[in-house]
Amino acid sequence: MRIELERRPDVSKLFSILSPFIALGLTLFFGGIMFMMLGKDPFAALYSFFIEPLTEVWSLHELAIKAAPLILIAVGLSVCYRSNNWNIGAEGQFIMGAIAGSILPVVFYEWQSPLVLPLMMLLGMLGGALFAGIPAFLKAHLNTNEILTSLMLVYVAQLFLDWLVRGPWRNPGGMNFPETRTFDATAILPEMIASGRAHWGFGFAIIAAILVWFMMRYTLKGFEITVLGQSQRAGRFAGFSSRKMIWFSMLLSGALAGLAGIAEVSGAIQQLRPVISPGYGFTAIIVAFLGRLNPLGIVVAGLVLALTYLGGEAVQVSLQISDKPIRVFQGLLLFFVLSCDTLIHYKIRMMWYDLNDTTGEGAR
Repeated sequence: MRIELERRPDVSKLFSILSPFIALGLTLFFGGIMFMMLGKDPFAALYSFFIEPLTEVWSLHELAIKAAPLILIAVGLSVCYRSNNWNIGAEGQFIMGAIAGSILPVVFYEWQSPLVLPLMMLLGMLGGALFAGIPAFLKAHLNTNEILTSLMLVYVAQLFLDWLVRGPWRNPGGMNFPETRTFDATAILPEMIASGRAHWGFGFAIIAAILVWFMMRYTLKGFEITVLGQSQRAGRFAGFSSRKMIWFSMLLSGALAGLAGIAEVSGAIQQLRPVISPGYGFTAIIVAFLGRLNPLGIVVAGLVLALTYLGGEAVQVSLQISDKPIRVFQGLLLFFVLSCDTLIHYKIRMMWYDLNDTTGEGAR
C-alpha cells in the first residue's frame, strides 16, 4: 500500500481562506481538553493565554518584544518555503547572529560610539547569513538534505554559545556566572515608545515584512521564487537557476534570523547568556505557515504566537503548571495548520499493489 496526495483542482477559496482560523479553533478546542485532563479550568487557561496579556500597557510592550523575533525569522522562512527550500535551522542562525553582533560590546567593550549599534546589527545579519550558508552550500553543490543539516547546526550553535559565555567571553566581574558583560548604553537598542520596554526590533520586523511582501508581489525576484517553488522544471525553462535560489533564500532567511538574534540580545537581554531564546526559531515555523507564507499575514500570526509565549508565562503562574503543556499547545497549532491546509488542498489516495504483479498494472 502507498499513500499519495493529489492536488484538488476545485479548491474552495472560502475554505482556503478559513484554513488558519479552523486550525486555531481546533487548537483551542483540543487545548482546552488537554487542560481539563491536567485538572485545570480550560476557560481560565485560554483566558490567560489570549486575553490577559492584552489588558495592561506593559504587557503590550512585552507582546511586541516577543513578536519581533518571531516575525523577523518567519518572514525569512517564508521566502525559503515558497521557493521549496526547507530551512529548519533558524534557531541556530538566530544564535549565531546574536554571537556575531555581540563581538563589539563584549570584546571591544571600551569602544563607545554611535557606530556601535548599526555595526552590531550588520554583524548579526552577517553571522546569521554565513551560518545559513553552510546548509545552502551543502544542498546546492553536494545535494545534501537541507532539513537535516540546518537542524543539526542548531545544536552546534547552542553548544558554541554555551562555551563562549562559560569560557572566553565570561564576565570577569560577574561572580563566575555564565554570562558576558552587560552591554554599554551605546550598544542597546532604544525603546520605540517611552511608556514601556518595546524596542526597535519590532520596528525592524514590520519593515522587513513590508519589504519582503513588496518583493514577492511586485518584483521579478518574487516571481522567480514562486515559479521555482511550484515547479523547478518550469523555472529552468524560464531561465531561472534553482542553485542561485537556494543561496538567495537561505542567505536572506539567515540574515533576518541573525538580525532577530542581535536585536533580541541588544534590546531585551542586553548581554549573552547560555540560553537567549525560548525556541523562537522553531516557533517561527508555525508563524510562517499560520500566516500562509505571506509576510503581512505573518505579522498577525507573529502577534498571535507571541501571545502564547506571554500568556504561557501567565498560565504557568496562575495554574501552577510547567512549560511542557505550553509547548504542546504550540505544537497543536502547527499540527492543525498543516493538517487543514493538506486536507483542504489535496486528496488522499491509497494505492494498493499486488506483490505478485510485475507489470505495475495491479495498482488501484
